[in-house]
Amino acid sequence: MKSQAPMRLNRFIAQAGICSRRKADELIESGLIRVNGKKVFELGRKIDPENDSVIYRNKKVQLKDENICYALHKPRQVLSTMDDPEDRPCLTDLIDKKIKVRLFPIGRLDWDSEGLILLTDSGNLSQKIAHPSSKVVKTYLIKIDRPLNQDRIDKLLRGVTIPGGKAKAEFVLPQKGTVRGGQKTKHYWYKIGITEGRNRQIRKMLEKVHRDVLRLKRTSIGGLRLGTLKSGHMKQLDNTDIQKIFKKFEGKPSS
Repeated sequence: MKSQAPMRLNRFIAQAGICSRRKADELIESGLIRVNGKKVFELGRKIDPENDSVIYRNKKVQLKDENICYALHKPRQVLSTMDDPEDRPCLTDLIDKKIKVRLFPIGRLDWDSEGLILLTDSGNLSQKIAHPSSKVVKTYLIKIDRPLNQDRIDKLLRGVTIPGGKAKAEFVLPQKGTVRGGQKTKHYWYKIGITEGRNRQIRKMLEKVHRDVLRLKRTSIGGLRLGTLKSGHMKQLDNTDIQKIFKKFEGKPSS
């Protein structure tokens, strides 16, 4: 089994269920966190989750092992965070008040995007899903201003350079109502799959081929589909659902 990647200390504390990342930063600045016996004050400090010892209030901080995970249909104009200093709508507003465990999102969808997002209290599960080595394919349904011809599709499949490096699509498939080859239709809808999750990645990729994304909806993560889950609603996943996330990608997106 591969070791976990280095993790920011504030994220480690948050995923262990101690507090939010912002509050974790306050604890670090106040000298209340010890790593391997020494107080740390550096906010950007990274640790090895498996081998470093993190102590808070004389107790060892550990990531949760339980695979508690929820699927949420994030609406547009909601932040993919648990709180916001500007008091804008965020994920906390959508969580059922009966849920007592502290959840955090695995990855993000930007303010104008909608669709499937995962929430968990398990740092180990979050790491497993988000780590690049897992190659979990995320599928999006996008509406763009003009159709893509085959040359532009091929360019997206080969990869384009965006802030942070090269990014490529696993597939780009025209949907019903869009004609391959650039013929005019009323709407231009495509399904696109990626394994990364950089900020506004798909929008930036489409900009590189001179297209604007008018609407973006994540429809699946791995083999786990959004399905009929209504906007703003959530459901708890069982172990079978969680395993679907890691379903091997075989070149066809989930419908």
